[in-house]
Amino acid sequence: MSGTELLYSALRAPDKIHSMQRIIERLCHNYQRPVRIMEVCGGHTHTIVKYGLDQLVPEQVRFVHGPGCPVCVLPQHRIDAALQLAAMPDTILVTLGDMLKIPGTQSSLQQARATGGDIRVVYSPLDALTIAQKNPEHRVIYFAIGFETTAPMTALLIEQAQQQKLANLFFHINHVLIPPAMEMILSTPECSVDAFIAPGHVSVITGSDIFTPIARRFQKPLVISGFEPMDIMASVERILHQLNHNEAKVENTYSRSVTSQGNRKAQRLMERYFEPRATFLWRGIGAIPQSALQFRTEFADIDAEVRFAEHCPAPAPESGHGCICGSILTGQAHPQECPLFAKQCTPTNPQGSCMVSNEGACSAYYKYRRDQ
Repeated sequence: MSGTELLYSALRAPDKIHSMQRIIERLCHNYQRPVRIMEVCGGHTHTIVKYGLDQLVPEQVRFVHGPGCPVCVLPQHRIDAALQLAAMPDTILVTLGDMLKIPGTQSSLQQARATGGDIRVVYSPLDALTIAQKNPEHRVIYFAIGFETTAPMTALLIEQAQQQKLANLFFHINHVLIPPAMEMILSTPECSVDAFIAPGHVSVITGSDIFTPIARRFQKPLVISGFEPMDIMASVERILHQLNHNEAKVENTYSRSVTSQGNRKAQRLMERYFEPRATFLWRGIGAIPQSALQFRTEFADIDAEVRFAEHCPAPAPESGHGCICGSILTGQAHPQECPLFAKQCTPTNPQGSCMVSNEGACSAYYKYRRDQ
């Protein structure tokens, strides 16, 4: 089934997409150069590629893919820390499934598990509570990852562990934040991004107002979108409308789920346990100030980076094995431009992080576009 057929099937109303196509064509028909729109959510990337939205819009509109996958941007030294922690005696490392295949400098968690490491995949962070309760003689370390979307679940897990006084449950925190990454991309001299489709799930937690300083400072339209094909097309229409009227503001086309202030209860829960790190190294991108969370100092006793510091290596130069994930994550290249794509680098043998996660751009192109 073609992207257009999939799109029509999803919408069950082809006239809607035809109408939106015509509106978009009218809005950009006098453009002298392409408008580059970056989405910073892996869910949006997959919708765009799966349904061929980039092929439905006029050539004056180009989608570029940003750092929308938390697994993809996790640097190798953090994976190496997970491997060293898992290798400690009487230790169970708990994490989410996408983490298993991502390569560190020498190995991956999947390879470590195959050679005897007690590494367990959970579907919900709260499953770590049960594992810790059933294994009181073991250290249980939850390797937490994700954007603002999943950080509240980690904070809830911490709160419940504190309430239950579980002395054997520790946490390695790897939650990263979207707005600082967007600011970093816009601050680079080679940046050619004209507008953003902002992440829907992140915005449910943060609220839409968090993006207003970015739109104002860099004078770029920024539209929060849902995940249906029509959501993204509507967001493109709003971006083009802003550009045609010399506007640069935050708009929300996902108001059925996103408010201006976000989920204040979730925000307070995160603030109780976490604070911003001074800096954090993003895989393929580099160090970005204030772009990740860490434990507040009063929770050092359950912070695996503090308690087991000797097993948590310092940041080191990345070995990319020839892949161009850094360029893909900053919108400067598409996955099919990588010389390893669909050859040495596949989902079963990923050479770079963008192929590992279901939310990665390379994974999306491999699934839907590798034969094009």
